[in-house]
Amino acid sequence: MIQVFPNSEDLARAAAALFVEQRPRTVALSGGSTPKRLFELLADPNEPFRDQISWSSIQFFWSDERHVPPDHPDSNYRMAKEAMLAHVPVTESNVHRVPSENPSAAETASDYERTLIEATQQSLPKLDLILLGLGTDGHTASIFPGSEVLHETKRLVAAPWVEKLQTYRITMTLPLLNNAASVVFLVSGSDKSKIVKEVLEGPEKYPAQIVKPTDGTLLWMLDEAAWPGRRSV
Repeated sequence: MIQVFPNSEDLARAAAALFVEQRPRTVALSGGSTPKRLFELLADPNEPFRDQISWSSIQFFWSDERHVPPDHPDSNYRMAKEAMLAHVPVTESNVHRVPSENPSAAETASDYERTLIEATQQSLPKLDLILLGLGTDGHTASIFPGSEVLHETKRLVAAPWVEKLQTYRITMTLPLLNNAASVVFLVSGSDKSKIVKEVLEGPEKYPAQIVKPTDGTLLWMLDEAAWPGRRSV
């Protein structure tokens, strides 16, 4: 399903309403400006969403993370904490950040896979909601075009080397992403319009196109700048 909204603010508000409606108990957060606005809305005491959420019953994970300490400006965890988690009554033990300060990205990925399994008590966790974004190159989470992770079938979390960025990233893999009950892509901005068109209308060649829950729902939430001239379908 594809939903198109007039602007990024309307998109974020619709995503907040969806979060309240779904009442997820296990959530994987993502980085980026659009999720950040969603997080701010969910945590804002002056908005209608915050008081409708049972914060203490939700377990939070991250769909991907940069290989940086948790207080680093590039940390997805830091963004989510500053925008939302520090302002809501979430149970601290239910916030499962990626231990990305570990110098070994491979160990970080293995540790996080173990955390996911232990926290959910499932060998292949079925997360209620996974939030994802879309890069201008068609990557999602930290699965980039040409990445070895595209062919992963066993590991739930991996630490691929991203050549274009000259760094490791820690990311959930397709077996885990595609086992979710609900996957929601949040995409806004005219800089994404070209790749959105290719991903949603073109042949399969980008990582984002391979995210297809096997027994769950897939929803794309876009603003008009990202998909101009299109309607919700």
